Amino acid sequence: MSKAKLSKTKKIIIVAVCVLVFLVLWFMFVGYQWSWGPFVKLHDYKVSSLEGNSQQYSLDYVETQDGSILKDKNIIFLGSSVTYGSASKGVTFADYIGKRNGCNVIKEAVSGTTLVDEGINSYISRLRKLDCSNAQLLVCQLSTNDATQKKELGEVSDSMNIEDFDTHTVAGAVEYIIAFSKEKWNCPVIFYTNPKYDSDNYGKMVDLLNDIQKKWDIGVIDLWNNAEFNNITEQQRTLYMADEIHPTQAGYLEWWTPSMEKYIINFMEHSNESN
Repeated sequence: MSKAKLSKTKKIIIVAVCVLVFLVLWFMFVGYQWSWGPFVKLHDYKVSSLEGNSQQYSLDYVETQDGSILKDKNIIFLGSSVTYGSASKGVTFADYIGKRNGCNVIKEAVSGTTLVDEGINSYISRLRKLDCSNAQLLVCQLSTNDATQKKELGEVSDSMNIEDFDTHTVAGAVEYIIAFSKEKWNCPVIFYTNPKYDSDNYGKMVDLLNDIQKKWDIGVIDLWNNAEFNNITEQQRTLYMADEIHPTQAGYLEWWTPSMEKYIINFMEHSNESN
C-alpha cells in the first residue's frame, strides 16, 4: 500500500474514532442530564444526592396495608419519565402504590417518549407489544413530552372505532389507548396529569383530556387543575421536585401517592359497583 493510501486510511480511522467517541460522550451526557438513551442510569447518580431521594423515602420502608381493594390486581402504568422516575432513581407512585396495596405493577415507562405514535418507543407501540394477558386497570400518563415537542393536539373523534383515530395527534393517541385497553383487556382506564408548571401547551392537553373523559367515561387524575394539591410551600417544592416536571422519591411518596392512591381506589370501587 502506498504512503498516500496509508495516510488516507489513517485519517479515515481517526475521523471514525473521533465520531464514535463524540457519540459515546453525547449519549453519556444526555443520559446524565435528561435520563435518556443507553446511559440512562447515569442520571441516578446525578439525583441521588437530592434530599428528596434520601434513604428515608426508600421503597424498603413502605409497609403493605391489609384489605386493599387493589390487592393482587394487575395494574399497568404506562408513561414516560414521570412514570419511570427519572429524578427518583426509578421509584415512583406506581411502585409505592404497588407496595402499599399488594398489587402487581406492570410499569411500562420509557423516558422521553410520547403519546403521539412516532417511533418504536411511543406509548402506543409499547402498549401493543406489552406482555400482559390479564390487566385489570390501565393508568396512563398524559406525557409532558408531547407538550415540550409541540405535537399536534388534534380533536376528539366522533367515532368509537379504534381504526378511526389519528394516532399522530394527541387526541387520537389518547383515544386509541383507551379503545385498545377496552378491546384487549376490557379494563378500566385512568389518565393522570402533571401538577401545574409553566406550559401553555400542556394546559391545552389537559383541557383536551377532560373533553375525552366526557366521551369515554374514563378516570382522570387531574393534578394540573387541583388547586389544593398544588398549594405547597416553597420548602416542600424544593424537597418534592427535582425540576418543574420530575418529582423526587419524597415528592412521590408524600405528595403524589396519597392523592393518586385515593382516586384509584375510589374509581375501582365504583367500577366494581357498576359491573
